[in-house]
Amino acid sequence: MSARRVLEDLKSYAKPSKAHDLQRFFKTGPGEYGEGDVFIGVVVPDTRKVARTYSELPFAELEKLLESDIHESRLCALIILTLQFKATEDSKSQKKIFDFYIKQLKRGHINNWDLVDVSAPIIGAYLVETPNPYPLLTKLAKSKSLWERRVAMIFTFAFIRAGELDPTIEIAALLLKDEHDLIHKAVGWMLREAGKRDGLVLRRFLSDHSKEMPRTALRYAIEKMPERERKKWLLSSK
Repeated sequence: MSARRVLEDLKSYAKPSKAHDLQRFFKTGPGEYGEGDVFIGVVVPDTRKVARTYSELPFAELEKLLESDIHESRLCALIILTLQFKATEDSKSQKKIFDFYIKQLKRGHINNWDLVDVSAPIIGAYLVETPNPYPLLTKLAKSKSLWERRVAMIFTFAFIRAGELDPTIEIAALLLKDEHDLIHKAVGWMLREAGKRDGLVLRRFLSDHSKEMPRTALRYAIEKMPERERKKWLLSSK
């Protein structure tokens, strides 16, 4: 099992016409958030198919995939990493996977929103079992890196799934003044998910912060509310 074989399999599913669409969708043009990212045109279900075939790929080979300029290579590596994380309940093994993930994040290999979103909710489960996750979450949330900030927010999805909403609320508050649209969306999304667990927690957050929230974050947060209530929050935030 090797990175080279994984890439060969991915290329067998590649569609050049799809690559063009993906390059536009993930904003790879000059000055855009995904500038320079390279797509070969593999759809996510096919990428997942390849990932399942190589689910036991060692870290050294995963690192080669993550160092690739090809987006689908990095996506496949991260899906494999999530499969490995879910396949073990051993805390030492999960810590190794988590540490490897953070290392790749710091090296800039997890550098688009889909790469974050496919991995952080699963790998973030490691933090749920740690005594104090806040120093790392806070450090990531205050990072200059857009992707580290998004990981901080999306890591809290794991806490939501475990029934712990405080990390989501705290990191959302830290990121309220962030200037990037992708953070606004992440904040709103996680608040919405927290609201599904406890609507009172979401409404308390909105009462405190709706007037300072970016419009996109607010719209995402209230998306599942009844229309009348959505209008109320939108009007009161002006």
